[in-house]
Amino acid sequence: MQVRQQAGRAAMIGLVVLLFCGNALNYVDRQVLALLKPTLQTEFNWSDRDFAHLGSAFQFAAAGAYLLVGWFIDRLGVRFAYAIGIAVWSIAGMGHALAMTVQQFVTARVVLAFGESVSTPAGLKTAAIYLPQKQRSIAIGVVNASSNIGAIVTPLLIPPFAIAFGWKAAFVVTGALGFVWLAFWLAGTRNLTPIGDVPERSKVSFGELLSDRRSWAVIGAKMLTDSVWWFVLFWMPDFFHREFNMGQAQLGKPIAIIFTLAALGAVTSGALFPLLLARGLSVNAARKTSMLLYALVVLVMPLAMLAQSPWLAAVLIGLGLFAHQGFSTNIFGMTADIVPGTRVASVVALGAVAGNLSGTGIIEFAGWSLQNGHGYLPMFAFCGSAYLLALGLIHLILPRLVPALDA
Repeated sequence: MQVRQQAGRAAMIGLVVLLFCGNALNYVDRQVLALLKPTLQTEFNWSDRDFAHLGSAFQFAAAGAYLLVGWFIDRLGVRFAYAIGIAVWSIAGMGHALAMTVQQFVTARVVLAFGESVSTPAGLKTAAIYLPQKQRSIAIGVVNASSNIGAIVTPLLIPPFAIAFGWKAAFVVTGALGFVWLAFWLAGTRNLTPIGDVPERSKVSFGELLSDRRSWAVIGAKMLTDSVWWFVLFWMPDFFHREFNMGQAQLGKPIAIIFTLAALGAVTSGALFPLLLARGLSVNAARKTSMLLYALVVLVMPLAMLAQSPWLAAVLIGLGLFAHQGFSTNIFGMTADIVPGTRVASVVALGAVAGNLSGTGIIEFAGWSLQNGHGYLPMFAFCGSAYLLALGLIHLILPRLVPALDA
């Protein structure tokens, strides 16, 4: 019995490690373009609007992919759906090295978006059906932190790597890492069995999804908060280049500070919810209290516009992403708690559609604002208010959060 329990714990740890690494690679591949903006903008003579169009093309394509990816995962199962997704996005990431025009870069970004759209809903459904409830919240927090690890490592390694070996090599190497992960994923998930009676594959009705208030709570919260993440991920290298005159070789350190704080937000949020539950709070009170704390922290983010030092600006923006990841982890945890396991991937995918569309909006708005001399202030002002608005919307739609098994 003890040997079996130890084997079960080892399998769960291995699964979390795989999800962690897969999600980290997801953000490595999508961040390379933003970090190489100064080089690519000079080489191809792009304007700010051209660069914004590259970002919005990715967001719009991902939004379209998410309309089907939840159904795809629920029908095919997470093991093979995730494998197909990372193979597609790795090929697309490497394909950037062949692009020579804006249109060719857009094509590579669109294919990358379709592949990467699998990662988050597949990862969350894996946690929902293969991990016990007590370990699920912490695991979701750890996996959510992995996006920040990718975003920390990438700015530290890619700019100097590109300077040494060229921008094309940066795309090829980061894309190829996905195939290494794929081999471990297929080998490490052969013997997984779902917890309880939740099937890995199931039919999902879009009518049921869209008529359920729980779906709309997730969709609305993701629409408001994901736009902040995409704005920071896509535009912050340019912010430090523009506001503090930092060159490509210098951009890595402030970006790494931002995403280190974001990773801490994801990890602490995974521990905060079970701590509040242990103190006697209900699921409803524990989730919403956690969200409120993080929504208040993000209010410091717009102060970055007043900072005289890039390091203070990085800390203030990082605190905003600390709060974002804490809030985001609670959205994912709330989804896994209140949505039936057979629908989790589909609901998360619909939330991602909303988040990617709002991300498209803020990326294009930033390009317009910069092109017309308004700077970064309008976007930072929105970032500061988005999370309180999201919590208010969740509470309006679902005054009481009820676990799916009790609903």
